[in-house]
Amino acid sequence: MSDSGVGLIGDIGATNARFALVVPPGSKPDAVRIYALDDYASLAQALEAYLTDVSPTAPPVQSVLAVASPVTSDQVALTNHPWTFSIEALREQFRLKRLLVVNDFAAAAAAIPQLGDDDCVQIGGGKPVDGAPAGVIGPGTGLGVSAFLLSADEPIMLSGEGGHVTMSPATARESAILDLMRARFDHVSAERVLSGPGLINLYNAVCELDHALAASYFAEQITSPAVWQKDAHAREATSIFCSMLGTVAGNLALTLGARGGIYIAGGIVPRIADFFAESEFRARFEAKGRMRGYLESIPTYVIVRPLLGLLGAAALLGRCR
Repeated sequence: MSDSGVGLIGDIGATNARFALVVPPGSKPDAVRIYALDDYASLAQALEAYLTDVSPTAPPVQSVLAVASPVTSDQVALTNHPWTFSIEALREQFRLKRLLVVNDFAAAAAAIPQLGDDDCVQIGGGKPVDGAPAGVIGPGTGLGVSAFLLSADEPIMLSGEGGHVTMSPATARESAILDLMRARFDHVSAERVLSGPGLINLYNAVCELDHALAASYFAEQITSPAVWQKDAHAREATSIFCSMLGTVAGNLALTLGARGGIYIAGGIVPRIADFFAESEFRARFEAKGRMRGYLESIPTYVIVRPLLGLLGAAALLGRCR
């Protein structure tokens, strides 16, 4: 998007919408605001509230919006929230010259080359191979998955819906957990366990297996060390979460040939970073039989930089034509 002027960027998840201005395109996000989706009837209403709040010096002329949804046509429906919208109608309503709508984890992938050494924490060994594909996976309200490849000119982002692959067990305990879930859901995807709601599913399942009464916890409580002191099932659910994330991240690395590394985004893992580093995540990531040596060489990172989606949207705003 080569026009000068005010750029509007957004990262719209299933719980919050984050907006910022970019002036001129290519600069860092400014005037960041966060809005709860449930406080607004539509994306357009949230955008109007943002523009009223920040009062830009001039109306935006171009925009990149990252959304937690597949983007396959003009009509977009968020996967884990009722908001729907038309890309063209939104562009016309806000009188934008250009509006690019991408999957939120495509934006996360676009942000990876912008990260510095302090923005990531490596878990385990391995070194990235220059020019090789890299994967991004992020448990939050849902489970996002994407990838990128550094081409000769600029990064190429691959967006998909890898969070909805079928979850497979690696232990008898996990098999029993997934058996319980299969009785309740038509499809037990990775997102059913590797997300905020997934943590609740895991906790309820381990309690049921042990014939224990489950508490009505939020996901943040299940991952809280203070709760672990009085509820061992919450700690076990968190531990299983880390292990299963290792399984799925290892599958992603094998599928992509992601010798550039696997990056873990989303809101959950950074919150439990110390526990995660000591968990079975990395061991499970590498536990692929004859491919262990291949995976041992692939680094895994936890992204600790906030507002990753906005960083990626800003990068796309500066590059797109």
